[in-house]
Amino acid sequence: MVKVLLWGSLRAHTDGQAEVEVEASTFKEVLDKLAEAYPGLRPQIERGVSMAIDGRIYREAWFTRISPESEVVVMPYMTGG
Repeated sequence: MVKVLLWGSLRAHTDGQAEVEVEASTFKEVLDKLAEAYPGLRPQIERGVSMAIDGRIYREAWFTRISPESEVVVMPYMTGG
């Protein structure tokens, strides 16, 4: 199981839970499992999210491996300059 921290407005779709667990080993599997377990997250996931894995931010890195020990944070897309 991977512990996933949810940032900001994403928590509203997990009954306010800041941390959830999913059975996954890649970036895409985490998102698929989150959308399955928490259908309210699906629209945001489809619009796009960023994921920080062990302190590095990824976007659409579908096959990036995630271990059960990884620190995983899902957030709305990070933008800016």
